[in-house]
Amino acid sequence: MKRFAALLVTALLLLTACSSEPDDEGPTPGPDPAPGERWRPAPGTGWQWQLSGRLDTSIDVPVYDVDGFTTTKEQVAGLKKDGRRTICYLSTGAWEDFRPDANDFPKALLGKGNGWEGERWLDIRRLDALEPLMAARFDMCRDKGFDAVEPDNMDGYDNASGFPLTADDQLAYNRLIARLAHDRGLSVGLKNDLDQIPQLVGEFDFAVNEQCAEHRECERLTPFIEAGKAVFHVEYELPADRFCARSRELRLSSLEKKYELGTWRKAC
Repeated sequence: MKRFAALLVTALLLLTACSSEPDDEGPTPGPDPAPGERWRPAPGTGWQWQLSGRLDTSIDVPVYDVDGFTTTKEQVAGLKKDGRRTICYLSTGAWEDFRPDANDFPKALLGKGNGWEGERWLDIRRLDALEPLMAARFDMCRDKGFDAVEPDNMDGYDNASGFPLTADDQLAYNRLIARLAHDRGLSVGLKNDLDQIPQLVGEFDFAVNEQCAEHRECERLTPFIEAGKAVFHVEYELPADRFCARSRELRLSSLEKKYELGTWRKAC
C-alpha cells in the first residue's frame, strides 16, 4: 500500500526521473494466451513499476505495472507493440479523492485515512455498493488493453480502517476482486495481505509485495512461487545489495524503488 498519490507529484518526478538499469533480466512474457486463458507471469519475470512522472517506456523489461487512470490506451498499445505485458494499477480497498470517479462513492463507504493524502479506507463489507464501482474500473483496464490488474489496499482488515472488518470480510472482498478481473479476461495480483496467501493463492495469478525483506517475511510468498506464479517485489528502505541475494534464491522479481514510484529503479 505504501505508494505515493501519483497525480500530486508528477511535476517533481519530471525533474528527477532516471533509470539505473535499462538492460534488465528476466524471462520474456511469453506468447499470447490461447482464447479463454489468462496471462500468468512466471517466477523471476522482470518488471518495471511506475505510478508517477512521465511514463518512460525505454526500460528493457517484459512487464510494466502502471497507473490505470493516467496511462492512456495509446500508451498501453505502444507497450504491447514492443512486446511488453501491462498491469493496470488500481486502488480497490481505499478511496482516492483525486480520481475521476471519486464522487461516485457514497460517503458511508469512506472510513479513516490510510496514511496517504486524499485517501481513505473503504468499507469492504458493502459488496453490493462496491461491486459496480470496481467493475467499472476493471472495464476501463480491459478497454485500454491491459493484461492484468494490480488491486491495491487489499488488507484493510489488518489496519485501522474505521470499520470492524474481519479476515472473512477481507477474503470475501478479495475473491470478488479476483472474480471481477477474471470475468474480463484479466489476470490479477494479490497485493501484500501475507496472512491470507494460503487461502487466496489459488485465486490470484501473481503477487505484488512491498518490503517483505525489510520485515523478514519474504518466505511467506513461497506458495506463489511453488504454484509457478511471479512475485513482483519492491523495497524502499533497504539498498538492493542487502536483499537481492536472498531474492534470487527465492525467485522473486525484486526491485529497489523510491516511495514515489517514478522511473528510477535498481533491479536484482
